[in-house]
Amino acid sequence: MRKPGSVKALEDLGRVRLSSSFFMRDFLHSEIADFHGIANIPDDPDLAVTVGRRSCEELLEPLQSTFGRLAIRSAYRSPAVNEFGNRNGLSCAVNEANYAGHIWDRRDKAGCMGATACIVVPWFADRYERSQDWRALAWWIHDHLPYSSLFFFPKLAAFNLTWHERPERRIDSYIAPKGCLTKPGMANHDGRHAEWYEALPALRLAP
Repeated sequence: MRKPGSVKALEDLGRVRLSSSFFMRDFLHSEIADFHGIANIPDDPDLAVTVGRRSCEELLEPLQSTFGRLAIRSAYRSPAVNEFGNRNGLSCAVNEANYAGHIWDRRDKAGCMGATACIVVPWFADRYERSQDWRALAWWIHDHLPYSSLFFFPKLAAFNLTWHERPERRIDSYIAPKGCLTKPGMANHDGRHAEWYEALPALRLAP
């Protein structure tokens, strides 16, 4: 598939179904792109669709089936959008660090594919506002889903959820306790952590 060069071609890309619940259009919105008039369109739509499907099927669909509708805060960023955000202090890492992250249509320096989406789980956000510990959801995802990395933020307990073909299995947070919750080699990394999420629903898979 070529990079869309017309409204119709972009509409066609947006209609590409990534999983039972999600379409490519769900992941193309960007406040940076909208406000500053920068096109947020993949240069390599085929790669973006490939990693989007893996992320949706393996991570987002199980989350949505279990917790209800997800809210996508930020997902795909074109290199131009991400570079602008980095230069202007808009919470974007340099492009090279975001390849196979928010920049879905670039492989990382190791040649691997990946995709990041920043999401809110409204069901959990309500409970987080009533003092539910963010680590409950973090450990639930760790024990149930093949994620690569998670990074939690204070507003709405939003988090970056990354699928990667070589998963890192690391969780970090800007919510107290800040820093790295777990990564390979840490004593808490292996085994089950069910005591953290006893009040959370059991995993439900999409039909």
